[in-house]
Amino acid sequence: MRITDEKVTIIGGGLAGAEAAWQAAQLGVNVLLYEMRPVKLTAAHKTGRLAELVCSNSLGSKQAISAPGLLKEEMRRLGSLVIPTAEAASVPAGGALAVDRDIFSTIVTTAIQEHPLITVLHEEVKEIPSEGVVIVATGPLTSDALADALKQVTHADHLAFYDAISPIVDAEEIDMDIAFRASRYGKGGDDYINCPMNEAQYDLFYDALMQGERVASKPFEKPNYFEGCLPIEVLAERGKKTPLFGPMKPVGLMDPKTGKQPFAVVQLRAENRFGTSYSLVGFQTKLKYPEQQRVFKMIPGLEKVNFLRLGSLHRNTFINSPMLLSKTLQFRTRPGLFMAGQIIGVEGYVESAAMGGLAGIHAARILYGASLSAPPETSAHGALIQYITESSPAYFQPINTNFGLFPPVENKEKGSRKMKKALRYEKIVTRALEDFSAWMTPYKNINTT
Repeated sequence: MRITDEKVTIIGGGLAGAEAAWQAAQLGVNVLLYEMRPVKLTAAHKTGRLAELVCSNSLGSKQAISAPGLLKEEMRRLGSLVIPTAEAASVPAGGALAVDRDIFSTIVTTAIQEHPLITVLHEEVKEIPSEGVVIVATGPLTSDALADALKQVTHADHLAFYDAISPIVDAEEIDMDIAFRASRYGKGGDDYINCPMNEAQYDLFYDALMQGERVASKPFEKPNYFEGCLPIEVLAERGKKTPLFGPMKPVGLMDPKTGKQPFAVVQLRAENRFGTSYSLVGFQTKLKYPEQQRVFKMIPGLEKVNFLRLGSLHRNTFINSPMLLSKTLQFRTRPGLFMAGQIIGVEGYVESAAMGGLAGIHAARILYGASLSAPPETSAHGALIQYITESSPAYFQPINTNFGLFPPVENKEKGSRKMKKALRYEKIVTRALEDFSAWMTPYKNINTT
């Protein structure tokens, strides 16, 4: 293995930081990894181990024909540390990859500490180094001091401290015999899909929304909501008609099927340029996931939809990546500074680790003087990168990997029949692995000469 004398500095020893350190070191790069725990604990962490899981112990679906399963397979092909460790520390969880969190973090910590090219320092970093190749992977609980430093780099307007996430649905299952395309007052053409409600439907929906079971805030999350991103159920608590003057207002919309203005409307906005997925505008929520499925499927036109992402609102430090990052996770104004993990706008353990792995590989290539390129957007890695860097900055919110992020495949079988969803997803996975492998093989061969 070819080894360079230069080093990459990584700030943060969570899943993204650990994966970044592993990938860079495996390519022969010296790594200096900073993790402030256990010298300074966060409000959620309990140990000083690397890659400590603080919420769920599930790393999502392990099914091959699923977006999370595809992302795991791509990581496995890249030589990931996180994925084989999770499999070694797994516990029974049906179709999900769940782990014994203590065993998992212990194996990751040992692997990192014993790597001859990685040095781990347990101390808080309060400033971003002004020189050298640096990866910031501090996650949703970034320390106050480093968050202040990030404000200087990103400008305060591009740093958020709370997710306000609305559900996203697969466009294929929206019933357009009920819904209609239009923009309010005809401004913007047919940009939105509108789900109309009559008064009786609204009454049933409102009652279900009020009765829905909610996720309790964690001790370190103060529910001081911004007026612009109130959970839909909190808004509805202010009065039965309040949503009708907010995200569900029907003013300026005429249902072409009735020629009348509906009593209430739920608007859906396209999440990507392919029009394969749509978000429910203004429907950020603290409802538990099963409750969201139950309540939001009461919306006319969404009775049979597949939810690609469910809503949430929680503390999460993240940057407005479309304003700041290139597709290789570098700051556009400072190519030697990379961002990785949840702080760039991905949700989930595996997504965070995947972005860390890419940052580590990109950083190594810089130190070898090699060119950089992003994975193809047809892959799970590339689809996430595309969303993170090309979304509208005005509406940017963190996301999990899902098939709605991918470019569409041909959706017709022989003749004119619409392709079944399972076959469509299988084609997306097959294409992704072929394209990802073609990109990956030469990209990782930088230390062989």
